[in-house]
Amino acid sequence: MYRLDRYWHGFVHILFPQRCAGCDTTLCHQERILCTTCLYHLPKTNYHLDPENETAKQLWGKVVFHRAASLLTLSKSSRVQRIIHHLKYGQQPDVGIYLGKMYGKILRSTPIVKGVDLIVPIPIHPVKKRRRGYNQSEYFARGLSEVLNIPYDTALLKRTVNSVSQTRKSRAARYDNVEGVFTFVPQRRARAIAHVLLVDDVITTGATISIAAQQLIDGLGCEVSILTIARA
Repeated sequence: MYRLDRYWHGFVHILFPQRCAGCDTTLCHQERILCTTCLYHLPKTNYHLDPENETAKQLWGKVVFHRAASLLTLSKSSRVQRIIHHLKYGQQPDVGIYLGKMYGKILRSTPIVKGVDLIVPIPIHPVKKRRRGYNQSEYFARGLSEVLNIPYDTALLKRTVNSVSQTRKSRAARYDNVEGVFTFVPQRRARAIAHVLLVDDVITTGATISIAAQQLIDGLGCEVSILTIARA
């Protein structure tokens, strides 16, 4: 049975070859999402080792948080940019789960996730979610949840304003673009939530995630830590 299953997967791989999300080369049978070369060359930040890392500094003065970190550094026309593009616009949500599991394995014995009760992904507007079919940050949260054995919740935050893309906006305009776009939605729970891990795909100015974090702090009276896949 195992041999038959292996032959079937090999046959499917020949007919519908999987491509690397980082460089678009055909993946070998044992590779998944990223090829060995892209895995080896991923620009991991190791921010979890430094409480005063660049992601944390990006949030200083914007919101009170416990810890903050990003898995990767994002630069223009890089493999990380291609990976994020596949995750957000290429109908490949499994990229988010894959990266969540990767980061979870790195973080599971570190202070940044110690005492975390709940993982919350940054929500996208329902209109955008219907058009895209999924929320990429939710899939990142799923991967983290599976490895860290911490539940995730997609109902605590609601995006009420369908903001336009932040990509071409100035830093000041980015804050105007996200002001008031999130609403905290109270949930009935068996126990209090003291520490939330808020996650998103990319942090640039920190405008979006700071506004969302403040909603959680005000709504739950909790401590918030922040994780993203990449820092631009």
